[in-house]
Amino acid sequence: MTRKYFGTDGIRGRANGVITPDLALKVGQATGIAFHRGEHRHRVVIGKDTRLSGYMIEYAMVAGFTSVGMDVMLLGPMPTPAVAMLTRSMRADLGVMISASHNPYEDNGIKLFGPDGHKLNDEVEAEISALLDSDLSPRLSTSPMLGRAKRIESAHARYIEFAKRTLPRNMSLEGLRIVVDCANGAAYKVAPEALWELGAEVIAIGVEPDGLNINKDVGSTHPAALIQKVRELRADVGIALDGDADRVLIVDEQGQVVDGDQLMAVIARSWQEDGRLSQPGIVATVMSNLGLERYLGGLGLSLARTSVGDRYVLEHMRAHGFNVGGEQSGHIILSDHGTTGDGLVAALQLLAVVKRQDKPVSEVCHCFEPLPQILKNVRYKQGQPLKEKPVVSAIEAATQLLGAGGRLVIRPSGTEPVIRVMAEGDDADLVMRAVDDVVEAVTKAAA
Repeated sequence: MTRKYFGTDGIRGRANGVITPDLALKVGQATGIAFHRGEHRHRVVIGKDTRLSGYMIEYAMVAGFTSVGMDVMLLGPMPTPAVAMLTRSMRADLGVMISASHNPYEDNGIKLFGPDGHKLNDEVEAEISALLDSDLSPRLSTSPMLGRAKRIESAHARYIEFAKRTLPRNMSLEGLRIVVDCANGAAYKVAPEALWELGAEVIAIGVEPDGLNINKDVGSTHPAALIQKVRELRADVGIALDGDADRVLIVDEQGQVVDGDQLMAVIARSWQEDGRLSQPGIVATVMSNLGLERYLGGLGLSLARTSVGDRYVLEHMRAHGFNVGGEQSGHIILSDHGTTGDGLVAALQLLAVVKRQDKPVSEVCHCFEPLPQILKNVRYKQGQPLKEKPVVSAIEAATQLLGAGGRLVIRPSGTEPVIRVMAEGDDADLVMRAVDDVVEAVTKAAA
């Protein structure tokens, strides 16, 4: 299929550069047409994060959807998983999240969800792409059939209640001092309130969005501020969300970062003990540490690996009946509770284990010792450096150097012109050599 518009996570690019009002309007029209199925009154819910450009894109999409006869329900700033949940809950035909996730404020994006709350598959994206390249004017609605738009004031409360209900009814977080970093993003209202309603003492940072500071020195991609605050206040745990709150990292009481691999290990072990795992294993990507795979093996659980991207994790989960999956970066998908990564819900599952075991977060979350893993990025301007003969030879040599006990993963980024080179193994020196050799070859080929 063409990738002219859609990347690995919707349509993303520089706001008012790639993501223009014209494009947003036409995406609304094309998607509305693609999802016009049946004769009922069609509805779409639209959420966004806190980027300044969200206003521009939101209203352009409203114009697009209403021009093809779709009614629009505006949620305002809401986490991506909340939009997915509310799409199903409000029986909408379509859900839209306006966000570029963990990217800086200059970028923005459009994520689309079907009526089941799942991200669109490649075939539907191809259909929308074809419509975007066509003349849609003959398919616009007549005047009496134009759509309406309204704001949904209850959206925040509905999502908070949903998140709380993912825990056992009698579960309380009383006695926990929690620092939550909302990245000046979409969860700046709902995450602190949900934790407070569950009984925790909550200190919130990254909750003063101004349109320009989303993800800026805060959130899951910049945990230093959270680490400092956890240590300063002697908190029991820190929770770092990203700009649209579909990923999470944890900081323990010692100020150590707990990544998605350790979180998946905690949840997998807990759910296995409770008999909640639908399959004897979980799903992660090729980037997850080999230490996680070995740890799960010791529990009698498997680790299925997919390409990078939560959509691929979820596709494998749905196809093979898994209910736990995620990424090292903190996308944790718990399909018993949602259809996409949910940073708040994943954090709540961890906190439930902490309360039940009555142990410090550092003990609960240190399930395995990660193997030495090194990731380096090589930026390129054009061409296909990975197909150059010297690069192919370097990759083969690095694979042999690591041997059967190591892994080498090389992949182009789905969101920027970067090639990512990752290696891991028991010997840190060999891992470093393998990565450096491949990086050197790719750098020369990309020059």
